Amino acid sequence: MTHPLALVTGASSGIGAATARALAAAGHEVVCAARRTDRIADLAAEIDGRAVTCDVTDPDAVAALAAEVGDRLDVLVNNAGGAYGLDPVATGDVEDWRAMYEVNVIGTLRVVQALLPSLVAAEGVIVNVGSIAGRTSYEGGAGYTAAKHALATMTETMRLELVDQPVRVTEIAPGMVQTEGFSLTRFKGDRERAEQVYAGVAEPLVADDIAEAITWMATRPRHVNIDLMVIKPRAQAAAHKVHRE
Repeated sequence: MTHPLALVTGASSGIGAATARALAAAGHEVVCAARRTDRIADLAAEIDGRAVTCDVTDPDAVAALAAEVGDRLDVLVNNAGGAYGLDPVATGDVEDWRAMYEVNVIGTLRVVQALLPSLVAAEGVIVNVGSIAGRTSYEGGAGYTAAKHALATMTETMRLELVDQPVRVTEIAPGMVQTEGFSLTRFKGDRERAEQVYAGVAEPLVADDIAEAITWMATRPRHVNIDLMVIKPRAQAAAHKVHRE
């Protein structure tokens, strides 16, 4: 029996790794793609999937990823992304902004362009992992919110442009998710600042919550398109409004 094929970018940790596990549990063969080879090799061995080292900002790496996937792909989860810094616009680091745009937007664009023929051939589904930062703004977050707003607009535009093609285009927009690396990356390894993000929040979302939702979106019947799922912990009313005990 041939299992449906899924590809998850940014699969080395956090939401990506959890999504790879969830899709595998739902019966998919999963291609785990990320920059950290050792992590995805271990993950692929665990879920009987395939590991492909790939930096989505590198066109040659993305081309090699597409070659590994082949001519049919049922599910593409564009999860590679990240936030860098929390500075106001007036003092924001231009290189941080550039890096966020490259991975969140251009990286997603490269992967979609490379894999779209395979998705159409399989009547597949694209799940772009956005953020509530792609729906609202907050102080200090302009570089990240700009990138995630761009991803949201790209997703909506793709749905318009591909309306006559047998492929679904969806976005999940998580709020506060406590994972091992997101805030640590944002604060350049400053663990104390990273931990303050979740201080006093009794129950932030965890990676498995998002992975379960992505798997549900990706496994709907082929005539069902979940345009957008916004998912936050109960303690978070908005990006900047969080109840802390």
